[in-house]
Amino acid sequence: MNGFLNIDKPQGLTSRSVVDHINRLLRERGLTRATLPKVGHAGTLDPLATGVLVVAVGHATRLIELVQSRPKEYLGTFLFGKRSDTDDVSGQVIEGDTERAALITRAELDAALVEFRGSIQQVPPAYSAVRVEGRRAYKLARRGEEVQLQAKAVEVHRLEVVRFKPPELTLDIECGSGTYIRSLGRDLGERLGCGAVMSDLVRTRIGQFEQSQAISISALTAESVVSELLPCAVATTHLPAYVCDESEMKSLSHGLSIGPRESAWQSVNPGHPEVFAFVDTAGTLLAIGGWDHRWPELRPRLNLIAACGTDEVGNGS
Repeated sequence: MNGFLNIDKPQGLTSRSVVDHINRLLRERGLTRATLPKVGHAGTLDPLATGVLVVAVGHATRLIELVQSRPKEYLGTFLFGKRSDTDDVSGQVIEGDTERAALITRAELDAALVEFRGSIQQVPPAYSAVRVEGRRAYKLARRGEEVQLQAKAVEVHRLEVVRFKPPELTLDIECGSGTYIRSLGRDLGERLGCGAVMSDLVRTRIGQFEQSQAISISALTAESVVSELLPCAVATTHLPAYVCDESEMKSLSHGLSIGPRESAWQSVNPGHPEVFAFVDTAGTLLAIGGWDHRWPELRPRLNLIAACGTDEVGNGS
């Protein structure tokens, strides 16, 4: 039982509670502690946020980091003229400069947004999952401890206005991994001199997983949870694919490198790719590979076929 669930997370649930719900459904199918597959999620969504939460089951959990590294898209709504300890409306909200917030012009907003596109430095929220000396920042903040977080480089690929009616702003955002939308709104509010908090957030896409194709968690049952699994290969559709023959599959199953065949690349030969997918003729994901520059060989880096054999490597069941 390996694959992904594209869940449309409702407001009020933590990402962890969604994983717990999936585990309960799997136990209802009669699975025991010994047979229950590992379940995890890619890319945490705060309880306030809704939208795409990718849940990995079985060997798909080994691909979580790959999914998390993919670009993400959001619709974020912010209220100018307010500040909070969490940088959103779920925290202790205090008034900022409400008079200034009401006077922000579209020209001022557009000029400020330019500074938040591309590679920017961003300080995560105090209430976040970032680790501080091995401890989660939000746990320290809840205990009243002062949290000093360092700025880090993040990528904002797209930042466009959907709706602007002061003091409210909705943005269409595409960003790289590690970007905090709460921090983006907070910093934009400070740049405009009035403060801002996030009032709503919808994740519409992460990599290949889109909200338009997501499943409502309330619609999942013990009977449907397995049939809704997407194959592991869905996480690698953005990568070059190398189609293995039987002898190459046998080599991979033993963790061995293979000599490349130019005709085996699914599309144009990508040359010496740093990361690619090993697949079989049916498109089932066998491993994540990389070019071994010491030898003209393709080396498995994350090997699913060696871990679980050729049966149900990652076919979504």
